Amino acid sequence: MNKNINREAALALLIEYNENEALINHGIAVSGVMAHFAVIEKEDPEYWGIVGLLHDLDYGKYPMEHCVKVVEILKDHGYDDDFIQSVVSHGYGICSEVEPTHQMEKILYAIDELTGLITACAYMRPSKSVNDLEVKSVKKKFKTASFAAGVDREVITSGSEIAGYSLEDLMKETILGMRGVADDIGLGNREN
Repeated sequence: MNKNINREAALALLIEYNENEALINHGIAVSGVMAHFAVIEKEDPEYWGIVGLLHDLDYGKYPMEHCVKVVEILKDHGYDDDFIQSVVSHGYGICSEVEPTHQMEKILYAIDELTGLITACAYMRPSKSVNDLEVKSVKKKFKTASFAAGVDREVITSGSEIAGYSLEDLMKETILGMRGVADDIGLGNREN
């Protein structure tokens, strides 16, 4: 990755290509989770976080070309092939044929859909926060197919397997990662 590229530039790029606040918040949530997992995996949290931040970069303007248009956009902004592969691999089997091979890519694949489920679970809580959300609540909603029906549970399940985490541990660590950015994504503590 180009050394001139940093989180602030990545966030500006995400905002440039995504006007929808939910998409921006999703990028920030995934970024927080990826940075959290980077610490667990003894990797670079800033790099992993930027991959998470930009994983859906092309979705807002080019939803029908998701994981395709992003290649051109990232190349134009100085991102290298390894970074681009990591971003594109999160859509494996859905909108991309690039398989996640590195641990960072496997975790991104596993937690992308899961952050959506956790966000939906948080919205259902009286607090509307991830700060008091427990794994058992997420597991219960995970088993209810009609809840957050757009969330692909099979991707989460297969992702946890390829990343080497139990589903429960994946949920626990994803919640903890989202707590780190809770205020930034509107899921922090709120005044009632």
